[in-house]
Amino acid sequence: MKKVALFLFAGAGLIYACTRVPITGRSQLNLIPESTMQSMALQEYQTFLSQNKAVSPSVSKDAEMVRRVGGRIAQAVTTYMTQNNLGNEVASYKWEFNLVNDKQVNAWCMPGGKVVVYTGLLPVTQNETALACVMGHEIAHAIARHGNERMSQGLVAQGIQVAGAVALNKNPQAQNIFMQAFNVGGPLGLMAYGRQNELEADHLGLIFMAMAGYNPQEAVPFWTRMANAGGGNKPPELLSTHPSDDRRIAQLQKLMPEAMKYYRAK
Repeated sequence: MKKVALFLFAGAGLIYACTRVPITGRSQLNLIPESTMQSMALQEYQTFLSQNKAVSPSVSKDAEMVRRVGGRIAQAVTTYMTQNNLGNEVASYKWEFNLVNDKQVNAWCMPGGKVVVYTGLLPVTQNETALACVMGHEIAHAIARHGNERMSQGLVAQGIQVAGAVALNKNPQAQNIFMQAFNVGGPLGLMAYGRQNELEADHLGLIFMAMAGYNPQEAVPFWTRMANAGGGNKPPELLSTHPSDDRRIAQLQKLMPEAMKYYRAK
């Protein structure tokens, strides 16, 4: 019989289990304290930037745009969370937004608000509002703690038992699962997140971009461009960990009336 891993964190004596996702209210498994996730994120983020130089906003309008969009969405997230008595969940976030020169069509956000956009994404976004769609989506993954959820599932599946937060931080298997969970180094079309996480991030991301003053209706043409950029070799949805392009766009259209209630042009 397979053992179920228990994660007992030194000094806390607590087992972290179910939490709820903001906006959707879905119950999820989070075994890892947010402080540990943020500590691991900061370590991996700094390693990434030491190997991939960020583009300076002082010499690049694109890098300046990434920071501008990120700042507006971060403020929207803080406002939403505070208004819904969830402000403590982002109180420890120290937001950073960087553009990295890389041809991959990719972006990601780690716990604690560490966001990276790859230059290869910009020809697909084409405009600031579509960039806000992607950044809102990636930030939504962090706010919904999808990385914690995926990592918790991975640790349990591999039977990794950890006696403390420090041990988790230094466990090579745990670090590998962490990198996979946040899609560092992988293209946007090959997310580590599952279908449910992706669709949920679309939902939260629409709300956040709308609150930041970006028209959420731009999400439909953007994801249509993404679908076309991906070519015709994608597997059927049932054989993929990601929602089909048609399903994603259909959900975005269904959610649009809700998102538009939050939209005020700036």
